[in-house]
Amino acid sequence: MLTFTIRRLLIAIPTLIIISLAIFLLLELAPGDPMAAVPLTVPPEVKAQMREALGLGQPIPVRFVKWLYQFYVVEPLYLFDAIFGTSVAEGMPRIISWQWRSSVMEVVAQRIPQTLWVVGLSYVLGTLIALPIGVISAYRQYSIFDQIGTFVSMIGFSVPTFFTGVLLIVIFSVQLNWFPSIYDTTHRVTDWSSFVFQIKQMIMPVFVLALYNAAQISRFMRASMLDNLNQDYVRTARAKGLGEKTVVLVHVLRNSMIPVVTVIALGIPTVFSGAIITEQVFKVNGLGQLLITAIQANDLPTVQTLTVIFAILIILFNLIADVLYGILDPRIRYD
Repeated sequence: MLTFTIRRLLIAIPTLIIISLAIFLLLELAPGDPMAAVPLTVPPEVKAQMREALGLGQPIPVRFVKWLYQFYVVEPLYLFDAIFGTSVAEGMPRIISWQWRSSVMEVVAQRIPQTLWVVGLSYVLGTLIALPIGVISAYRQYSIFDQIGTFVSMIGFSVPTFFTGVLLIVIFSVQLNWFPSIYDTTHRVTDWSSFVFQIKQMIMPVFVLALYNAAQISRFMRASMLDNLNQDYVRTARAKGLGEKTVVLVHVLRNSMIPVVTVIALGIPTVFSGAIITEQVFKVNGLGQLLITAIQANDLPTVQTLTVIFAILIILFNLIADVLYGILDPRIRYD
């Protein structure tokens, strides 16, 4: 397993470089100019200096190599300094956002807590709800519980999140006035009343995303359980006198989790990328909204940094899913 992990990490290096190059070139070919919003009263020589300060006057290969160095070397060193209180990266040039005029990573660090609070919590709750629903629905196939679970799952998966979000806002914010329609990202929990308000403003966005995630994962869990319940090893285990709970929760569930792990692991990067549509509906100032505003402002460094971060997370959790396969199924060996 260790050899496989090291080999996959080494393969990931050229993969990330190719992905970075592809994203860089695509953004370079995109229309728009970050200097378009500069007032016409600014003299041409000042505009030229601003373009040079933003790195727009350099050739594309030079800018790409410079960005690689800043992203893969300088920014990790700044993170190392922030964790251990050192000054290794002091004075090194960082990736600067054209829109915010500050380090992109600092802006990302400011948005991550909001994304994790809303999107991360919804994913955890959705997963915890989906797994038992999928197991019970498969074990009691065609029962009332299975039919209700299937109906709710189909609704949650087929109805878009922007519709569900707006519907909840109309009912619970406009009509009943129970919850705030806009998520206040500046709110700080200092006492019991502020904690209650934080819970209230999280309920609707968390519910919308948890419903969508639970609907998807529960369907995969149910299908995988049904496939394994009809296998020969299940009949053999029952014939040997093993209890039904042991057969289902130990043998069947463990084998059924193998394909579900892929769905869960590949869904985790969406937590960090943020639920773009839901964050827009509830005005959650997370990474998803940051990506949208960066695209609208033609902020290429921010867009490129965020997309490469998402690519790294996808590769990382792909590796984690492969490792979990070997833990769940001892027959799988990579070395």
